[in-house]
Amino acid sequence: MLSKIIPELGHFALILALLMALFQALVPMAGTLTRRPLWMAFARPLAGGQFLFLAIAYLCLTASFLLDDFSVAYVANNSNSMLPWYYKTTAVWGSHEGSVLLWSLILGGWGFAVSQFSSQLPRDMVARVLSVMGMVCSGFLLFVLVTSNPFERLLPNMPQDGADLNPLLQDFGLVIHPPMLYMGYVGFSVVFAFAIAGLLGGRLDAAWTRWARPWTNVAWAFLTVGIALGSWWAYYELGWGGWWFWDPVENASLLPWLSGTALIHSLAVTEKRGSFRSWTVLLAIITFSLSLLGTFLVRSGVLTSVHAFANDPARGTFILVLLGLTVGLSLLVFALRAPRMSHSVGFNWLSRDALLLVNNILLVIMTVTVLLGTLYPLLLDALGLGKISVGPPYFNALFVPLTVLLCVFMGLGPLARWKQTSGRELFKRLAAAGVAALVIGMVAPLLYGGEWDLWVSLGLVTALWLVLSLARDLFDKLRNASSPGAGVKRLSLAYWGMVVGHLGLAVTIVGVTMVSNYNVERNIRLAPGESAEIAGYTFAMQELRERRGPNFIADTATIAVSRDGEHRFTMYPEKRFYLARGMPMTDVALRPGLLRDLYVAMGEDLGDGSWAMRVQFKPFVRWLWLGALLMAVGGVLAVVDRRYRRVKRRAEQARTADAAGLEGARA
Repeated sequence: MLSKIIPELGHFALILALLMALFQALVPMAGTLTRRPLWMAFARPLAGGQFLFLAIAYLCLTASFLLDDFSVAYVANNSNSMLPWYYKTTAVWGSHEGSVLLWSLILGGWGFAVSQFSSQLPRDMVARVLSVMGMVCSGFLLFVLVTSNPFERLLPNMPQDGADLNPLLQDFGLVIHPPMLYMGYVGFSVVFAFAIAGLLGGRLDAAWTRWARPWTNVAWAFLTVGIALGSWWAYYELGWGGWWFWDPVENASLLPWLSGTALIHSLAVTEKRGSFRSWTVLLAIITFSLSLLGTFLVRSGVLTSVHAFANDPARGTFILVLLGLTVGLSLLVFALRAPRMSHSVGFNWLSRDALLLVNNILLVIMTVTVLLGTLYPLLLDALGLGKISVGPPYFNALFVPLTVLLCVFMGLGPLARWKQTSGRELFKRLAAAGVAALVIGMVAPLLYGGEWDLWVSLGLVTALWLVLSLARDLFDKLRNASSPGAGVKRLSLAYWGMVVGHLGLAVTIVGVTMVSNYNVERNIRLAPGESAEIAGYTFAMQELRERRGPNFIADTATIAVSRDGEHRFTMYPEKRFYLARGMPMTDVALRPGLLRDLYVAMGEDLGDGSWAMRVQFKPFVRWLWLGALLMAVGGVLAVVDRRYRRVKRRAEQARTADAAGLEGARA
């Protein structure tokens, strides 16, 4: 009996979560305006209650999948009785309605986290931050209940079985990629809330920066991992062997990452020097706005992509209105309040301040470049001016030189001093690193590929410049210490986070450079007993057999791989046919390695016992995702720096000052 009412319980929990979100949006903010401590104190329990009811709704939808309740339209469209249980749990977010519920759950989770880890904040600041987050969550919960209810029933004409989950999504990548990506997307709502709360409260000082900066870094780290997982998933799942396609939906996640990277560096300047305050707040607004824009692009139907979730214009209109209200109102608050809190701090144009400003400008230009390339075709189509396609040539022609220029200034930044730096001193410290990077980068292609290549040299010089400049800075810091051990202990985790993050970018650049220029790909025809040689490896098909999976039938090839006449390993690519959907899928065989991947994908049955095969040799492709992981680790290291853990004393001081202020207001 209980199983039959689970969807109704989930729907009711969503309604209660919306009510909690509305109260969270209104009551604490009203408390800050009327200086009522009790109303402000409601912020934390309301955030907890909202998250609790969202979790109940999510668990109810998960239970409907596990119980094969095909009376629920969303379950019937995205599950099947033969679907393995672990894919049923991930099918919850496999399509539009469930993914928006997951988004809302994560948004509520971020709000709950702020309520639990904000003891060092004054009560009025907590109230404003959680109130803004309540407003955002109210908008998304209205979106779920009005246009995307995952608990809608198909009664009385329910199907006997479900349509099954899209075979593209029946993969481990679905388990980890969307939650990580959403954690990053939604995490920027916390920074946005801090920005609006700081503007409303007239507080954009160093303390505000210390409160906002850890949340920014954590959200950025999640988004970095999410984007990398999406790249990795597309690489091995789609059968093309590519790692980035400049797909509009991929660009939608890259946009907030670029502006979020600028925000992280701008926050560093604001905390250290007190400058860039208005710019930092504006970046926080832009970054979350770009997250909402990505949601609109994915769910509005304006894009055709393997990554897109929905094509309902009504949903797109709702999100567009939500985006317009969020951006419009936040920019209005910024325009009214930011000029009153502007603060000018002088610095020389050869200083760390100036170099970080240049990096910010370059990152914003890169963001605008991707934004224009993504939206321009859509605008032309909407205006009836024709259809055009903006692809890799446009993005590569602009993005590559901007990245190189960005890295040049990234190498200079850590060695420059705040406020003013001597040009002679900077040149002296970096001359050796620059020469070494240039020489090694120019010679390396001759040693690896046998001939010189401009683009390979440019990529390697850029990566080496980042690594060697970091090495020089670390060497100077350790050399000036009384002992090597003392020097290492003196360096903060925030500094090590910067080192690891910049090193991760260098590793990614090497991976992009090598796989883009030295990738070997061949489309071949293979039958049992036949072989082909690619990049020094011999691929021999030994047999072809049929096997049955839980919800598919597969043709599996056994391919022995040898080199220099010696057998190395065996690969098993498959061509699957999913029974419920009647959909064929390629299951790629991969032999990963630190210096290269071997990649075999089965194509079509050619009818004479042979199959079309795509075989690829992909050098250093793993470095792409290793570099992204290092960047994320760098962001996390910066968060756990001890200056962000010294909260007890500050919490007591903040509460004392808060209480004194309220008593003064009553008097």
